[in-house]
Amino acid sequence: NGRYLPHRSATVHIEDRGYQFSDGIYEVIAVEGGKLVDEAGHLDRLDRSLGELRISAAMSRPALALVMREVLRRNRVHDGIIYIQMTRGVAPRDHAFPKHALKTAVVMTARRKKPQAAALADAGAKVITIPDIRWQRCDIKAVALLPNVLGKQQAVEAGAFEAWQVDAEGRITEGTSTNAWIVTDKNELVTRQIGPEILNGVTRLAVMALARERQLKLVERPFSVAEAKAAREAFLTSTTSAVLPVVAIDDVAVADGKPGPLTRALRDDYLAHAAG
Repeated sequence: NGRYLPHRSATVHIEDRGYQFSDGIYEVIAVEGGKLVDEAGHLDRLDRSLGELRISAAMSRPALALVMREVLRRNRVHDGIIYIQMTRGVAPRDHAFPKHALKTAVVMTARRKKPQAAALADAGAKVITIPDIRWQRCDIKAVALLPNVLGKQQAVEAGAFEAWQVDAEGRITEGTSTNAWIVTDKNELVTRQIGPEILNGVTRLAVMALARERQLKLVERPFSVAEAKAAREAFLTSTTSAVLPVVAIDDVAVADGKPGPLTRALRDDYLAHAAG
């Protein structure tokens, strides 16, 4: 809220609507070599989420860009992430929007990259499937993430990296913090189309652009759990995981249980994109 504070000194008012109602949104932007990766895409999505919840922007985009870089500088983050959260603000507790205009509350933190073991990308990740119990506006990057938290914990307890969520028709929507992809026997690259059921990942969009550069056949449609298990390749994308091969779904090996060549190529393309 306009001050740079040590992490341990930062506090949130007990009647902040983000704390009491999850009435807020967030973004996570990767930092590579001191540069923000796909900054414009993330800030476009932040503006969209604010608009969908009718929360006022806390500051202009140029001001936000300046503050982000100052947070990175003060934390000496050269490679890592920056987290931005904006909530409707502080008001006496009432479900309806306050009648008077509130000052949008802002929290921003930066941290160095957790070294994701190269072995994970080389060997590939395991995922499980779980029912999708989230609300019907998953396209908004809101801070209301309890179903995602529960799903991620299920994955951890199952010894998996991620949980892919499944809708009532048996089709995969997305992971708890990632987008889901498969490669079919026809060499089609498939991921679910954007809509209220999924978050339009910025990394997802970058990978789609890279796929088009490779002149791959890209198809946006739902796919079932059975189709995913029978796929030639599978992978997931996110800001923090980049492009990560998926080699098993519910302990069923995908193809030969090793990262596929197309996934490895797209991962290399994306890492080069992020570094640039």
